[in-house]
Amino acid sequence: MKNAIVTGGTKGIGLSIAQMLLREGYFVTATYGHDAASAEQARGMLAEVSPHFEIVFANQSDKQSMASLAASMRQREHIDCLVCNAGATLRKDWLQMTDEEWEDVLQVNLNSYVFLLRDLFPLIPSGSRIILIGSQMGIHPHAASLAYGVTKSAVHALAQNLVKCFDGTETTVNAIAPGFVETDWQQQKPQQIRENICAKTALHRFARPEEVADTVRFCINNPFVNGSIIEVHGGYSYR
Repeated sequence: MKNAIVTGGTKGIGLSIAQMLLREGYFVTATYGHDAASAEQARGMLAEVSPHFEIVFANQSDKQSMASLAASMRQREHIDCLVCNAGATLRKDWLQMTDEEWEDVLQVNLNSYVFLLRDLFPLIPSGSRIILIGSQMGIHPHAASLAYGVTKSAVHALAQNLVKCFDGTETTVNAIAPGFVETDWQQQKPQQIRENICAKTALHRFARPEEVADTVRFCINNPFVNGSIIEVHGGYSYR
């Protein structure tokens, strides 16, 4: 059986990706970093799809926690799919942002994945799949979170550069850049802001998490899609 890791795989986009991978026949390791209640709820939802999964704690802002995750994963013979999904944002004026706040977002959104992939590289066989979840905010400028936008731009660049690191292995590396997705966090936005977003989107709605998961499935099943940044935004115009 092939092994997959989905970071932040217990809610939102990550949970939908984990469910999809179970349907595709993978043994899935889904990580969570903070919300134990959601992780427990996800356990039941994943079990409805397949028994071939585990849920593990991994705080991506903590280097030691991520090192422990890598060490536990090295007990596997192979890691065939890695979906780097979990991320952090900081909705704060950049002039008021502290060094520590910037470095925390950088650690979660970028550094943790660079080091995890480095540490697991010997376990990634030929023909594997690596998918990094980026963001439209990494493509288009957005005033709400400089740290988030810059780190997601870096995630896109990481995917394209990693292609060279896996050259000749038939392992593909792609990034997916969703727009606004109907997750718990987005549902907490004021109704007026949600309506403004829908008005700027040609489909007049937010994406569903399973629609992003289906894009991951496409990347997994198409061996010639490599080094791409696939936008999933429903025709959103930020102007």
